[in-house]
This record gives sequence, C-alpha cells and structure tokens, in this order.
Amino acid sequence: MTDWARTADDRTIVVLRPDGVSHTTRRIALEAPVAVEVDGFGYAVMMMTPADLEAFATGFMLTERLADTAADVIAIEPFKADTGWILRIALSERCRGRIHDRVRHRTSDTGCGLCGISGLEQLRRPIAGSPPRPTVQPAALFAALAGLRAHQPLNAATGAVHAAAVCDAEGRIVAAYEDVGRHNALDKLIGATALAGSAIDGFIVVTSRISFEMVDKALVAGAPLLMGVSAPTTLAIEHAAAHDLTLLALARGDAILVANDPWKTFGHGSEGGT
Repeated sequence: MTDWARTADDRTIVVLRPDGVSHTTRRIALEAPVAVEVDGFGYAVMMMTPADLEAFATGFMLTERLADTAADVIAIEPFKADTGWILRIALSERCRGRIHDRVRHRTSDTGCGLCGISGLEQLRRPIAGSPPRPTVQPAALFAALAGLRAHQPLNAATGAVHAAAVCDAEGRIVAAYEDVGRHNALDKLIGATALAGSAIDGFIVVTSRISFEMVDKALVAGAPLLMGVSAPTTLAIEHAAAHDLTLLALARGDAILVANDPWKTFGHGSEGGT
C-alpha cells in the first residue's frame, strides 16, 4: 500500500479553461531534500521522494561503490528534520575507509547520479565483471511496457514521478519503485533487489531517458539488459558498449530502439546500431 504521507500531498489548484476558471484538488508529488550521511560524513543532498529510504540507502551505497553487497550496509537510520530528511548510514569495517577517501578528495556535492566525484578522471569507476547475456525475446519487452503503468500508482496520482522496474525473462514485472528523481527510483530498485538477495535474470526498465549514470547503475546491479522509454545519450551508449550491456531505448508499444546489442540478441547486426 502506498504511503501517501511520504510520497504526495493534496493541494488546491486553480484550473484555467477557455470558458472560465475553476478550482480542484490535485495530488502533488512530494519532493524533499534528503541529506545522506555515511559513517558521520555528509556525503550528498538528494532531492527525492522520501519513501523507501532503506532501499534507496542500500542501492545508493552500492552504485556509489561505497559498499560491495547489501550486507556491507550495517545500519540505516532515516528521520525527519525541520527542512527535510536526514539519512544516516553505517558501513561495515572493511568498507569504512572508502568514505574517508571519497570525502577527502571531493571538491563539491551534487544531487545527480554521480556523487563524491572530484574530477573527470574518476568518472570511469570499476565495474565488477560484464553483464550476462540476455535471454529475453521482443515479446517480453513489449509485455513489460504494457504492464508498467499498473505499477506506477504515484505517477497515476500525480503525473510527476519516474519509475524503475525489474522484470523477469517473460516480461512480468517483479518489483517497481517510484521517485521524483530517475536516479533515485533506480537506486531504490537496486537496493531492494540486493536486500532480497535476488539476481536480475531478466531486465530493468526505466521511464526516463538513459544517461551515463543510469547505465552505470544497471551495470553495478548486474542487469543483462536496460530499457528506457526515452532516448539514450552518446555517453550512455558508449558506456554500455564498453561493458557489454544490452541497451534499448525509446521504448513504445509499437517500437523499441536497439542502442547497443553486444550479443546480437535482436539480430540487427552491429553494436551501437539503431
């Protein structure tokens, strides 16, 4: 059941029409600053929907390479502050030095998908192995697209949030998470999957454009395939190609763009082709 108190708020809205003005009540997606503290260090302030914070914390630590497994995140303490939320995270002893190094070399914070990075040379962070070969057929991809809307209750109510979902090889949606931030929705999904000890055997679908950091997060999650309903960027395609991630984009009910197909799964004949 959706926790509306932490995802949305009802507001009175003025509606302009050609024949006059009226008032209505509309559910508005909640956006709040969430200050992420790791082992006592302020790491990032994320603008996000402050729900599923435990899943987000786990996924964020994994995709930031501050933790290797969900078990490395030994404590998560979210609490409401006057101006937003504070999310305190404690890491295992073997991972604790990473936050010290990251904070020592960091020059600025960011609310996007690449936090704690001080220079372009740190952009290419290590990837543990290549994704497995996808085992999905096109019918499964279209099935997932057709079923995704039913797993977006917050967007149905507000029209203002992104979703990330993990699907099995037949296109059935296994889990889905929503957030005003596309990066945050994907981190929540990755964190929840890691906490459940589940592997992503099918694919991930996101309702946003596919940028470098979305590809990077999918690689950390070990997903065989990433599909987005919007377009990819050049760097996203290059990052996917460098690590053999199958990448699909501009996914619609009548067509899907194959942006990178290293395993020739879909038979178009060249990596990075369209």
